[in-house]
Amino acid sequence: MERGLERRKLEGIRYVGLDEKSFGRGQNYISVMTDLLGERVLEVVPGHDTEAALKLWELLPQELRQGVEAAAMDFGAAYAAATRQAAPGAKIVHDKFHLSQLLGEAVDKVRRAENKALQQEGDKTLSGTRYLWLRGMENMSDEQFDDFQRLVCCALKTARAWEHKELFSQFWQQPGVEAARLFFGKWMKRVLRSRLEPLKKTARTLHRHLEGLLNYFLHPITNALTEGLNGRIQLLKASARGFRNMNNYRVRILFFLGRLDLLPALQ
Repeated sequence: MERGLERRKLEGIRYVGLDEKSFGRGQNYISVMTDLLGERVLEVVPGHDTEAALKLWELLPQELRQGVEAAAMDFGAAYAAATRQAAPGAKIVHDKFHLSQLLGEAVDKVRRAENKALQQEGDKTLSGTRYLWLRGMENMSDEQFDDFQRLVCCALKTARAWEHKELFSQFWQQPGVEAARLFFGKWMKRVLRSRLEPLKKTARTLHRHLEGLLNYFLHPITNALTEGLNGRIQLLKASARGFRNMNNYRVRILFFLGRLDLLPALQ
């Protein structure tokens, strides 16, 4: 590991991803920095607060940080604050898959509340439909698609919430920053008139982070690679039956996912 880290080249890193991963039991987390173009884990540190994120950034010498154009992350304040402090020239790009998850959670909150109200009246229309609203239509069987079409045509609050979520997907198809800003304004007005509180709350959250969403049109990056590497980290953790020692966890991650040159030097 030491040999591999000494040989590692960090020049030319343009895009990084910042994300968290559970470690051990309870509310224990690690923070992970990835090189999005190099498809590798750069470093792992304990915690998921601003201090942890700063330690990740400090991996890169100051002159190399200046070359980082953008960093992909979720809406958490800690990673954004550390990025503004340690790499003020890097644009913050909020991950669109995390945004999709937030919108899906808002739709599910509407469904749960409406289902509870309907069941009190003996109506089971929404019972057992949770995953129909969460999964994409392309992943449905023909029978599920037919059932879903009938639900969408019903006068349900959940159907209206789902339509707002689906409409937002057009945001990412806009031709540029100003078109995306205009689209977002129109979408938010519709949502705020909807009287669907979970959607309204999520729309306000997105509005607070709008610049990070618009930066996607300048730097079209996501944390999809980071999420994929996190899945592989989970497999490493499972195969080892978990870790009690953070350093051992870090070594295993960098050994398998750091793309390090670990071979001994030729004599």
